[in-house]
Formats: sequence, structure tokens, C-alpha cells
Amino acid sequence: MHPLWSRLISASSPKASIIIVNFNAGQWLEKCVRSVMGQNETGFECFIVDNGSKDGSIATLPKLDARFKIIELGNNTGFASANNHAAKLASAPWIALLNPDAFARPDWLTNLFEATKLTPNVSMVGSTQYLALSDTPTLDGVGDCYHASGIAYRAGYGKQLAPPTTGLVFGPCAAAALYDRDTFLRLGGFDERFFCYHEDVDLAFRMQLAGGDCVQSHTAIVDHVSSAIASSVPNFAVYHGTRNRIWTFVKNMPLPLLILLLPAHIIANLAYLLWAAFRGRFRATWRGIWDAILGLPQTFRDRKLVKAHRTISSFALLAKFTWSPVKVLTRGIHIRKLP
Repeated sequence: MHPLWSRLISASSPKASIIIVNFNAGQWLEKCVRSVMGQNETGFECFIVDNGSKDGSIATLPKLDARFKIIELGNNTGFASANNHAAKLASAPWIALLNPDAFARPDWLTNLFEATKLTPNVSMVGSTQYLALSDTPTLDGVGDCYHASGIAYRAGYGKQLAPPTTGLVFGPCAAAALYDRDTFLRLGGFDERFFCYHEDVDLAFRMQLAGGDCVQSHTAIVDHVSSAIASSVPNFAVYHGTRNRIWTFVKNMPLPLLILLLPAHIIANLAYLLWAAFRGRFRATWRGIWDAILGLPQTFRDRKLVKAHRTISSFALLAKFTWSPVKVLTRGIHIRKLP
């Protein structure tokens, strides 16, 4: 079949809807889009959602075929809202998120699809992420782990290791992740109150409570510049990460576990505050904690929606957490065996 006809057919009945949310990604956006254009799997549509960028990055894009759609929102609605906007327009059964500073290797999408076949309840698949600008192969992350104290971390960051074996993790890093579209929409997608940061952990928590599993694929690989956009506004990242970490814990943790683990969560956040004081980030961290507390009434109301979709027991949830404090401090890898 002629490649043009193949792309037209792929656009009309895609297997995946790829979503790239751009906000002043500069030079990286073009490279990201070209990596999507170079996928071995052509059965996709791709939404490039621009959150009011001022750097002209959209103008740098190459000529796009019928599979690609550009959505210009006009202002920065946040990572969560922009992804939700595109997910509602998506027509494929799976949505694949890719950060504009992440570059998918040619078999990335193919291997994400392969991972969905490994266990019956897959609703999420995580990618193996390498640091794009490192001189030696260095992991950017192999899935998000969730410690019982309510601290989430990207496993393996900064480690010079081969990709660990494919298995189960708590959730994927949304810089390069695959989600079941129906489940994503049924659970409300990303929480738009979060704006950005930790929204992927919150969604993974809700999908786990709803009975879904996350497969971490060692063969679906992207190279990620990592915080290329947020590095220019570190206090912004610290504030949102702190606030949203508390909201995620309070919003999703089943009541018996919330009562049991709350002291550990408080201690963990105080430790973060102390660490922030030594790093010159005290004010941003304290603002995050304070605003999280002010937002708790809405967070408790949101618990009712989470509970309505919950299908697993508290005991089953405990098995999905990371328990070792050493793993949190060292970003230790915690991948469970497939059933």
C-alpha cells in the first residue's frame, strides 16, 4: 500500500491518540513531533495542544499530514486541562501522552501496545525514560512509585542502569504514558485543580482504586530532556508539587488507611519543609502546604467521586505501595512481577 493511503487510513481509524501539550518548548517541540512522525506504528492521530506559547515553537513544526491536528488554546490552561481537552476529542481506544521535550524511539508506540496484552486489567502503561542530554545512558525514570507515607517519586532517576524487566508499577510518568481512554474519561481525567505536577500520580491512584494496573515497559523508550520547561521557574514547580502531593494523599487514600498513615504523611511533609529551608525553597514549599490546607474542603468533597469508582480493598491497595524509606531517598526501582 502506498504510504499516503496508509496514513489516511490510520487517521480515520487510529489505534492511539497521541497528545503533546506545548508551552514554550522552543527547539524541543519540532524534535518531539518528528519522533512521532518516525514511529513504526502508523495507526495513530496526534493532537498538538498549544497552551498559549509565546516563543514561536508552533511555527517551527514541519509539514504535517492528516493524522496531526494543532489546537491553540490561546492561554496557559495548565498541563492537566490541556490534556483533558484533547482526550475528549480523541477517537482511539488508547491515549498516549508525550511531553514536548521527550523524543520517542521508533518502536515506542508499538511496544506500548504490546505491554497492554500482558495482564487483563491494564489501564496504564509507562515508558522507560532516558535523559536526552546525558553523555552516558542515564535513566530519567522507570515509572512512578508511591510510598505509603504519601510521597511519590520517579523511580531510577539519575541511575546508569539497563532498563529493568517489564512489570507492574504504581503509575506511569505522564511525560510518556499510555492510558485506556474510556477509563481516563470515566474517572474524569486529570484533576484540573492541580494545574500541573503530580496530576499523573493522582490519576494513577484513582485508576488503581478502580481496579486498573500499570505495566512499566522496558522496551517502550523515550529520551527526555526532563524539566526543560519548568527548570526556569523552580519555585513554581516546588509550590505545585508540594500542594498537589497533599491533595493526592487526602483525596484518594481510603479512610482506614488515611487515619493510619496520616502521621507519616505529616512527618514527611515537615521533612520536606526542613529540606526546602536548606535549599532556598522554604517559602514556595510553605505556600504549597498552606494552600493545600486551604483547599482541603474541596478535596474532601472530591473523595466522594473517588469512592464511587473504587473496586479494590484497602488490603489490595497496600500491596501496590512502596514501603522502603530507603527507596524513596534513593529513588529506588520498585517493579512488581506480572501475574
